[in-house]
Amino acid sequence: MERSSSLSAREVEILELAACGLRNHGIAAQLNISVHAVKFHLASLYRKLEVGNRTEAAVVYLSSTNRSPLSTTGSALRLEEAQ
Repeated sequence: MERSSSLSAREVEILELAACGLRNHGIAAQLNISVHAVKFHLASLYRKLEVGNRTEAAVVYLSSTNRSPLSTTGSALRLEEAQ
């Protein structure tokens, strides 16, 4: 989808983790950044995707990548195992 192509690499990382169900603190811990940075990136990607919340953003992301939440969760688990 065109809207998701304007996201930065960090925004995509945060969106993937949010789509897996991680909350802001979990995303911050996973990416080794502050919760404030997570909130900043989420607000930015909400504007770019023209959505109002993380659920809507996850729907846009998952539909644009043809992924199911299960396949996204698997990539998050691999990310956790790598650290």
